[in-house]
Amino acid sequence: MDNNRTILAVVLIVLLWSGYSLFFAPQVPVPQINEEQVVANSDTNVEVVADKSVAVTTTVDKNHVQPLSTVVDETFFTVSSVNYDIEISSVGAAINLIALKQYREENDSSSPFVKIFDGESFQQTSFITSGSDGLYLPANLNYKVADGKKNIELNGEEVTVSFVASTDALTIIKNYTFYPTTYSFDLSIQLISNADLVNGKLNLSLLSAWDKEDKAEMYSFIGPVTYNGEELLEDDSEELGQSPKIYKENTVWSGYTSKYFLKAIYPGEQIDKLFITAGEGYVENRFTTPLISLQTGEKTTFNYSSYFGPKQDEYLVAAGHEFKDAIHYGFFHPLAKPLMVVLKFFYNFIGNYGISVILLTICIKLLFWPLTQKSYKSMKGMQKLQPEMKKMREKYGSDKQKLNQEMMSFYKDNKVNPLGGCLPMVIQIPVFFALYRVLLGSIELRHAPFMMWITDLSAKDPYYVTPLIMGVTMFFQQKMTPTNMDPTQEKIMLMMPVVFTFMFLNFPAGLVLYWLTNNLLTILQQYLIRRQPD
Repeated sequence: MDNNRTILAVVLIVLLWSGYSLFFAPQVPVPQINEEQVVANSDTNVEVVADKSVAVTTTVDKNHVQPLSTVVDETFFTVSSVNYDIEISSVGAAINLIALKQYREENDSSSPFVKIFDGESFQQTSFITSGSDGLYLPANLNYKVADGKKNIELNGEEVTVSFVASTDALTIIKNYTFYPTTYSFDLSIQLISNADLVNGKLNLSLLSAWDKEDKAEMYSFIGPVTYNGEELLEDDSEELGQSPKIYKENTVWSGYTSKYFLKAIYPGEQIDKLFITAGEGYVENRFTTPLISLQTGEKTTFNYSSYFGPKQDEYLVAAGHEFKDAIHYGFFHPLAKPLMVVLKFFYNFIGNYGISVILLTICIKLLFWPLTQKSYKSMKGMQKLQPEMKKMREKYGSDKQKLNQEMMSFYKDNKVNPLGGCLPMVIQIPVFFALYRVLLGSIELRHAPFMMWITDLSAKDPYYVTPLIMGVTMFFQQKMTPTNMDPTQEKIMLMMPVVFTFMFLNFPAGLVLYWLTNNLLTILQQYLIRRQPD
């Protein structure tokens, strides 16, 4: 009976670990954003020039983003800061490119910067404005920069750039406000009526490149996400191609996420509906305002904030608008979040995430030291009782009920709990999973070096040294662990190190480092227990 319970507990732990891993692959000081100043900038007197240089070759669908028509004299405006380079097209005053200057595609100083948005790669720009329900506002309207500038270098102060365009019915002013030390920027859109009556809705579209061949990695979702103030909602891009999603209320922000980066728009209170659709090569998050009604000379302004940057807590918090909720570790989030805080605490002192992982593992081991101590002592006690238990099985082997009664009485007399060796291990599983999530998906470990040949803790060990050492330590750990199994069962369980070694060969080096450190600490604890007198 005790053998069966021990085997069952071990099998359940292994199945839980393997099943979860396989099937659940789901503050920097900055200037404060002055919303009043953004609104004031929208009212700045600018010379409005109607531009007639647009040569339309396709019909513009006012409700859906279309590939841009051929445009005469398209120009580009650039904004650079320590964090990014942004390129804005005169066509639609839309974003054409955003490159993150603190992150590279590969772990190589010569590798190009991460392009969190690249309109040229899929023939679409983002932050496109269009009209619907009677509001005629071509998405490919050509804009002019109010002061004629071509580029801006941000050096300590926020900068607002105004783009102006006109139709027969409307004057449109798009004011972008950029901040020097953040990954966020604001957009205000002002509509001024040039006609007796203008009715309709304004649409602002965030576009993201999407390839149906791209598959999310374990524990990371790639696709459109929406935060409603309570939970982070994920929509499958492939399903959106067949059936668009509509959110009618409680939209705090919406955007597109990858494993390490987020692009999102906060529409404030000025949203009637959010449409999320997918087309050939792109996903669109379209924010639609309530119905607009303007008489001649009347105007209205809509303000938006955005975030285009890493899924790193301090930057998301600095951007405000609850963008920080883009980081979520799933079911184990309540445990994973404080573990990440401790990991970063160590890093701030040491400057090496590999050593920080080791220190965090030691802290976790110390926290559970009394439980594991009790577990190993219980297994050791059970091991000593095996001869007597074997005699009882032989004596009452044909009478299961009597055997169970005698066994329970035997455990009680000898003050041994048959589950004492398993329960403490089970209690630790949620913490292990939580740390597993942190190490597998945190951008802090992306391209973070440890030492020697391990130059990227988010990638596998290129020479497989640490996984092999981990397998060896796991073998010694099992050999030192007291067991109640018969020799055959014990040999089967010794296959576990081989299985785990193959599993960990392609795991991130940071995760392998955690498991290896935990094994070494467990061996030390078992050694100390063995030296204790009976």
